[in-house]
Amino acid sequence: MATPKYKRILLKLSGEALTKKDCGILDFDFIARVAKVLKRCRDEGVEIGVIVGAGNIWRGRQGGGMDRKQADHMGMLATAINALALQDAFGQAGLSTVVMSAVPMPAFADTFTVRDANAALDAGKVVIFACGLGEPFFSTDTAAVLRAAEIGADAVLMAKNIDGIYSADPKKDKTARRYDEITYKEVLAKELKALDLSATTFCMENDIRCYAFGLSDPDNIYRAVMGERVGTELHS
Repeated sequence: MATPKYKRILLKLSGEALTKKDCGILDFDFIARVAKVLKRCRDEGVEIGVIVGAGNIWRGRQGGGMDRKQADHMGMLATAINALALQDAFGQAGLSTVVMSAVPMPAFADTFTVRDANAALDAGKVVIFACGLGEPFFSTDTAAVLRAAEIGADAVLMAKNIDGIYSADPKKDKTARRYDEITYKEVLAKELKALDLSATTFCMENDIRCYAFGLSDPDNIYRAVMGERVGTELHS
């Protein structure tokens, strides 16, 4: 049996990747497939933290003329909805899970602390982080890499609705090429839309390794955990 390359991971799930056209805000059949893959990873000893975006429900920038803080608060609440959906699906797949929210909401989730998150991971639970960092103006990309540092994750897996990092938007530029690997300095110099600026800088300064790949095939999560080349590797 192959040995996983990483003992502990932080998986960032794109909210947009958890839905499909005409499926409402969530595609529960697809989420069940993701849960099945994570169960396989957990059975092989991988400790798993998950943070989820909310692009399938609400992004702060959709607020138009709204106060930015208020719009971002709505986005945080949307991630909590997604986190609870994931918890249900993971439980049905046989995973022991806990949702930890950066914003206290004890009726729905535990309040996040680094100590409790690490204790849950050590106990074999999948920890789902909700509400980003609990502060406006910071994306779930930034929350993902900060949580990864706090739990001592060996790698951040960015499962998105696109299969890697490109030199330009592949939907608009047919000549755009996908990078197999790229440094954070190159991402900043080329002004690529890989992670947001604060997340990229944080990863560079803290030597955090990331992999960006498409979630259209949930098995890519397992492949990345096992060290197979999927998507784009980002490193210092």
